[in-house]
Amino acid sequence: LTPQDAAHLLVPPQSRKKLTELSLHTVRDLLHYYPRRYEDRRTLPGVRFLGDGQKATLSVKVLSKELVKTPKKGMQLVQVRAQDAWGFRVTLVWFNQTWVLSQIQEGETLIVTGRVQRRNGVQLYVEHFENEGTESLSTGRIVPIYPAKEGIGQAFLRRTVHRALETALPLPDPLEPYREEHRLLPYSEALRQIHFPEDEEALKQALLRLKFDEYVLLELKALLDAGGLVLGRSFKVEETWTETFKKTLPFPLTRAQERVMAEIAQDMQSPRQMARLLQGDVGSGKTVVAAFALYLAAMNGAQGALMAPTEILAKQHHQNLTRYLFPLGVRVELLLGSMTPKEREGAIERLLSGEAQVAVGTHALIQEGVGFKDLGLAVVDEEHRFGVLQRRALLKLAKVPPDVLVMSATPIPRSLALTLYGDLEVSILDEMPPGRKPVKTKVLSHRLRLQAYAFAREEVRKGHQVFVVAPAIEESEELDLKAATALYEELKGLLPEVRMALLHGRMPAREKDSVMEAFRKGEFDLLVSTTVVEVGVDIPRASLIIVENAERFALAQLHRLRGRAGWRAMEGYAILMAGEASPTT
Repeated sequence: LTPQDAAHLLVPPQSRKKLTELSLHTVRDLLHYYPRRYEDRRTLPGVRFLGDGQKATLSVKVLSKELVKTPKKGMQLVQVRAQDAWGFRVTLVWFNQTWVLSQIQEGETLIVTGRVQRRNGVQLYVEHFENEGTESLSTGRIVPIYPAKEGIGQAFLRRTVHRALETALPLPDPLEPYREEHRLLPYSEALRQIHFPEDEEALKQALLRLKFDEYVLLELKALLDAGGLVLGRSFKVEETWTETFKKTLPFPLTRAQERVMAEIAQDMQSPRQMARLLQGDVGSGKTVVAAFALYLAAMNGAQGALMAPTEILAKQHHQNLTRYLFPLGVRVELLLGSMTPKEREGAIERLLSGEAQVAVGTHALIQEGVGFKDLGLAVVDEEHRFGVLQRRALLKLAKVPPDVLVMSATPIPRSLALTLYGDLEVSILDEMPPGRKPVKTKVLSHRLRLQAYAFAREEVRKGHQVFVVAPAIEESEELDLKAATALYEELKGLLPEVRMALLHGRMPAREKDSVMEAFRKGEFDLLVSTTVVEVGVDIPRASLIIVENAERFALAQLHRLRGRAGWRAMEGYAILMAGEASPTT
């Protein structure tokens, strides 16, 4: 048989419906119907070795069966008396499952799994059972357990998959030329071992090979979905420009920054449109890398745009880019929704005339009336905060498809990056600037909350600033969360000498920016906030972040929040507090 042939050719007519119920229509479907788990039945224990309360799998021969009615109303027991290969007896028990009687015949061998009770003999309260069958696929080996439905036995599935393997293999190996280089099992052998592994190592190698295949297919699909080659513009890159850029910086670059800058320069020289994801922790130096790309565009007579999700972050980018690019003769323009009509009109005029080579802004960059003389590079910061249509609107401002650089502080596994950003190359800043110390992270139970805030008081006394993050704005009795508003009131009483402010997502944008700007200037010592600070402005004096109900946050959120503490050579601390309902997180 070939993989394209019908699966029902492998089973008797009365069993074909079972395959249809599991959507197993072809031999290929069977070959790729992988087990959900495995049981090691190479040496099943005897009845005499079972301990009270132990969960065990046994191979036993059925001696007799009966239905027992109990005094308890509506409760019936199926009891099957059986013995193991050494003659030791056990009573198998099922509660209110009378259908079992019709499935079991005296004299046949069963594989049973359940909980042992030693009282007046040995009982096994059965959770799962199957008929061993005539083929030795259910004992004496590592046995596959397949996803199934009621009435479809494991022994039937094992026999059917085994027949599929016997009739369809060997198959051509699409990765044969690369197999030895990557130390992969042959494709056919991997299929055999994923279903009926010889040992743990064989199963491990089979999993490795089949996962590798899936990953290759994911890569190929991503390339196809990307729509092939998108021609953009080819920028000129001169070595002297790169050296000039480095010399004007007030700090040395890390090796990771230099590596990523070289990748970006290579992309920008190519006639193919650059589409690159720049990933790096908070403080790893993504902005200076973006500044380099914007500088190269400006040196080619083109313009660049950087879009940020909040006004305060856009202002921060504007300040930093001006610091890096102004000495090189590059003018950076800020465009925000909160600007007066006159300010906005002047900014747009300078972009349309080409007087300003770089625009930094929020969604204001894609509002009606905004344009560029020649947009050649689009940079999107914290790109997950923007919708697809917003990103496309920015790209439409260019006459020729511009190069695209998107930045994120969220650690994204390679396979997920392919799913989310299939058409993007990935660059990772995996090195922090010199002197930046790793943030010390501690998980505390709710009982130790006061210690955490005593530590916060000490940090404030040293002249440092503190973030306190709550997962909700208002109290929720259901989840017992520390709401930001209630927490703010509580901390005002607990730390009366500390100047504090409240920040949350329901505040108007201008009010949020105003609070954050005041905190940045040092007008407050402690900021109580929801996760709106997750994507936020740099606070150089922030040394501590306390996260309440940390179990309610995603790992990626905690990772980004932790990066808010400890800047430059300052020691940073993150305290993750478990809620009362979750003392162990």
